[in-house]
Amino acid sequence: MPWHNLPLPVVAIVGPTAVGKTALAVELAEHFGGEIVSADSRQFYRGMDIGTAKPTADELARVTHHLIDVADPDEPWSLAAFKREAEAALADIHSRSRLPFLVGGTGQYIYGLLDDWQIPNQEPDPRLRTILEAWGCSLGPVGFHHKLALVDPAAAAVIQPENLRRTVRALEVILLTGQKFSEQRRVGVSRYSVLKIGLIRPRPELYARVDARIEAMLEDGLVEEVRQLRQRGFSADLPTLSAIGYREICAHLDGKMSLDEAVVRMKRLTRDYIRRQANWFKQNDPSIHWLPADDQPVMKAIKLIETASNWVVPQQNMVK
Repeated sequence: MPWHNLPLPVVAIVGPTAVGKTALAVELAEHFGGEIVSADSRQFYRGMDIGTAKPTADELARVTHHLIDVADPDEPWSLAAFKREAEAALADIHSRSRLPFLVGGTGQYIYGLLDDWQIPNQEPDPRLRTILEAWGCSLGPVGFHHKLALVDPAAAAVIQPENLRRTVRALEVILLTGQKFSEQRRVGVSRYSVLKIGLIRPRPELYARVDARIEAMLEDGLVEEVRQLRQRGFSADLPTLSAIGYREICAHLDGKMSLDEAVVRMKRLTRDYIRRQANWFKQNDPSIHWLPADDQPVMKAIKLIETASNWVVPQQNMVK
């Protein structure tokens, strides 16, 4: 059965940061006449180009991309917003009989979309949120995340410790409903026929690529990019500027650490992030076709897509 006869087919390209997902996705989208939907939670924001390793101008010209540069840094997107906009993008691509490639390393966004997570719809409480945000600022993002882990370890496991905004939201829902945040989010019925292709590299090689990427970001003007964001009025306290790289460069610009210290911290935190990504995209997950990034992944991925009758949409009873 060719892919275009399948119900709402989606090819998901997953794996850790710096493994080579973008390059693979562009080659595949070109080959199949497809389009790319970004599932990288940092690439939504305009002006945050270098530090998020957005696709190059050449890559953007070669293949149509969706959900890149769709918001300003002071308009943080939630999982619910991503899910809504990604579903619209996929529907648009399918309406034109083209094959969508969902690409990114943000596991929560990938699974939230493909497994149709039912997200808690509890209305925010401005007063409670203000209190929680102040508490979070006083403890720091990681310290505040520890508080969430005490009351809802499952929710804490899928929220990055540095993501203060999402930690605040989880605790807000818990306090308003009296129920764990993790217990209020369930898997729905996926409307997609999904082929997941994962890229892997040996961990030492991946770490070396991360180090080289960070050095290249600095050479390409990361410090100036952050300085310009600040000059445009975007505060270092924004959740978007708490992303790895931006937070450290903000601290450097504020005189809180040297550039060398910022770089060392960026490299260490990126390694930590890669280890967390491995919890989302497990190499023993039978729903993911893992391909070594240095062993002709393009040709192997093409063969996988061309045998689309073998696609399986995993049935899951609970959120990862």
